[in-house]
Amino acid sequence: MTHTPAPARLAVEGLDQHYGSAQVLRGIALAVEPGACLSVLGRNGAGKTTLLRCLTGLIPESRGRIALDATDLTRLTSDRRARSGLAYVPQGREIFSDLTVAENLRVAARAHGLERTDAVEEAVALFPALRGLWHRPGGNLSGGQQQQLAIARALATRPRALLLDEPTEGIQPSIVAAIEAVIAGLKGRITVLLVEQYLDFALRVADTVVVLSRGSVVARGDPGTLSHEALTRHIAI
Repeated sequence: MTHTPAPARLAVEGLDQHYGSAQVLRGIALAVEPGACLSVLGRNGAGKTTLLRCLTGLIPESRGRIALDATDLTRLTSDRRARSGLAYVPQGREIFSDLTVAENLRVAARAHGLERTDAVEEAVALFPALRGLWHRPGGNLSGGQQQQLAIARALATRPRALLLDEPTEGIQPSIVAAIEAVIAGLKGRITVLLVEQYLDFALRVADTVVVLSRGSVVARGDPGTLSHEALTRHIAI
């Protein structure tokens, strides 16, 4: 069994992003301390998913710096960012629909040189329902099952920081509760940046909250100190 890496501090400084002439992110600055969970809130179109895609290197930033501990990720490709310890579960999950549950997990572990470790078993232990679906193609799973698989697949890479894009979207309450329990159990072990529309869920799991509006940070603080009414206004459609 290989050593499980320590959680990393994820820091973003002065991040701008443009789609053509349209500026989508404006001077985003935030930090997630090692092993903590930061929830990013905001209505649709606020720039939340764009932020995550910039962090993972899937789209280029126009300006700014992204760091994982002392590693400057800003000019690294998405695969090198992943190898540095950043894992991403996108909105829509994007599992390999033609591969079985087992194959989805093993492919992820193998890509990070972890095929001879307990990384897959550790991930499945967090979502034990996946064991009963072991040989089922990912495309035949329900939305909630696919979400559990997507998170487990990311965890099978033994990341130092995990990015989650709206993991509760369209998911039944029992699986939302399971995902919440997993995020709570990861605290102190993996740094988590969560983008979420489900306000109560986001507040329950977060150590810190950041609110985006039109690509800018408009509020930040501890969940217990921010006005629930103000937060609701910021994320209302």
